[in-house]
Amino acid sequence: MRVGFKKKIALELFRKYKKNQAKLHVLNYLFWECTLKCNLNCLHCGSDCTKSSDVKDMPFEDFIGVIDKLTPTINPNKTMIVITGGEPLVRKDIEKCGMELYKRGYPWGLVTNGLLLTKERFSSLINSGLSSITVSLDGFEESHNWLRNNNKSFKSAYEAAKLLANTQNLKYDVVTCVNKKNFSELNTFKELLISIGIKEWRIFTIFPTGRAKNNEQLQLSAKQFKELFDFIKQIRIENKIKLNYGCEGFLGEYEGDVRDNFFICGAGINTASVLIDGSISACPSLRNNFIQGNIYNDDFVDVWNNRYQKYRDRSWTKIGICADCESFKYCEGNGLHLRDEKTNELAFCHLKRIEEGDKV
Repeated sequence: MRVGFKKKIALELFRKYKKNQAKLHVLNYLFWECTLKCNLNCLHCGSDCTKSSDVKDMPFEDFIGVIDKLTPTINPNKTMIVITGGEPLVRKDIEKCGMELYKRGYPWGLVTNGLLLTKERFSSLINSGLSSITVSLDGFEESHNWLRNNNKSFKSAYEAAKLLANTQNLKYDVVTCVNKKNFSELNTFKELLISIGIKEWRIFTIFPTGRAKNNEQLQLSAKQFKELFDFIKQIRIENKIKLNYGCEGFLGEYEGDVRDNFFICGAGINTASVLIDGSISACPSLRNNFIQGNIYNDDFVDVWNNRYQKYRDRSWTKIGICADCESFKYCEGNGLHLRDEKTNELAFCHLKRIEEGDKV
């Protein structure tokens, strides 16, 4: 896909910015995988979470110990703590956890499927200092319930979305995972979101991993994939709702048109995570050979400052289809979670998929 001259200049400038960010590696986001338990059984779950996960929840005391060692080394106000799972709201102590983070000056948020986000629970979270929340709503009732594998899920998520829309001084968005089943309804679904007052909407495509690995219905065709970015671009021009594509994937000519920022994989650069077993990683999707340490054996601050080399120097990703790619200097191998753990080669290239769609 040909990138225009002005956009190339902007991408060159952003490339220098990314190199500087990797050098500075200021921690802006810290994910805490607090549980692997979940009250849904979603078709696309990358973590393969279950209601009765045998993996015990991480005690909050263990995580707050990490926070207390981290606090003297950073400005807490500029580090967002994101509580994730599993479904974080299955834990009864989330408000207590959030309040302790709030007392220490950290903004905190969570990602939820909305099934447990009642008015009462939402109010309790707000009173505990909640500053950011994401609710998943994957199209209209039939499409959403199909993806979430639960015939009551849509109603709960829809009511949760309305709660967000009617709340002041809270950063929020609604996230939609696009697939073959809900692709054709995106435009009318957009109107539904606008009608209930949703201001922020984020769209993801589904990477074939976990339960989604062999489900063709979850993957857009090449033609649909390209059409999705044309759709996002047009909605952003209309400006009736703020729509962003998710953070993954270098998108060539669509860069700067379908999300607020140019592509950057912030894993290990400004983003870290503490996983359920104490493993220290970057975004929670990166496990196994991407693990940098463990909070039960290592000092988190030391790990953040002195490890993560493979995250901050991506030259090793210039293999396979990336080896001769003209866009590598801007892309730097795409999101690390899109790499095959055995070969390290890129398993899914957004740019290639867009180009395939352009030929259809």
